[in-house]
Amino acid sequence: MRNIILIGPMGAGKTTIGRLLANKLGWQFHDSDREIEKRTGASIPLIFDIEGESGFRQREHDMLADLTAGSGIVLATGGGAVLRPDNRELLHENGLVVYLFTSVERQFERTQHDTQRPLLQTGDRRATLERLMAERDPLYRETAHLILETGGQTPRTMADRILAASRETGTGSDAPTAR
Repeated sequence: MRNIILIGPMGAGKTTIGRLLANKLGWQFHDSDREIEKRTGASIPLIFDIEGESGFRQREHDMLADLTAGSGIVLATGGGAVLRPDNRELLHENGLVVYLFTSVERQFERTQHDTQRPLLQTGDRRATLERLMAERDPLYRETAHLILETGGQTPRTMADRILAASRETGTGSDAPTAR
């Protein structure tokens, strides 16, 4: 196993779970959005404002290619990382991809006061989250080697489940669901 890559919608717990998992493995942790901010010196909302979503998605692709070129990392991706086919292929081929599934209701609870997510700066956050889930869920499932539901689980429990599942499944192309 080269890397563990966490995908899923905003509010699924990718960053929190990813940090715990990296600590347990003794690997480096990276959050692709934070890496983009660090390397550009600009916030994600500012990049969206200046370059639009397409400019951000290109930066995201370049960052994912860079981060997954090596091994021994846990990577938390942005919720839209799976939108580009080349990203889906890149992620799937360079690590064990775990889709952290969470309900729209839980996403709404976790993000309702967040002002740093450009796609949620709309009048109806719930409708936006529902639309994004309808568009992205099939892409997450296509990309994942493993699907885990996060509902009602602590981040520590989720990290332990990913560790156990990674030992059992390796990086095969099937996407078993663990609940």
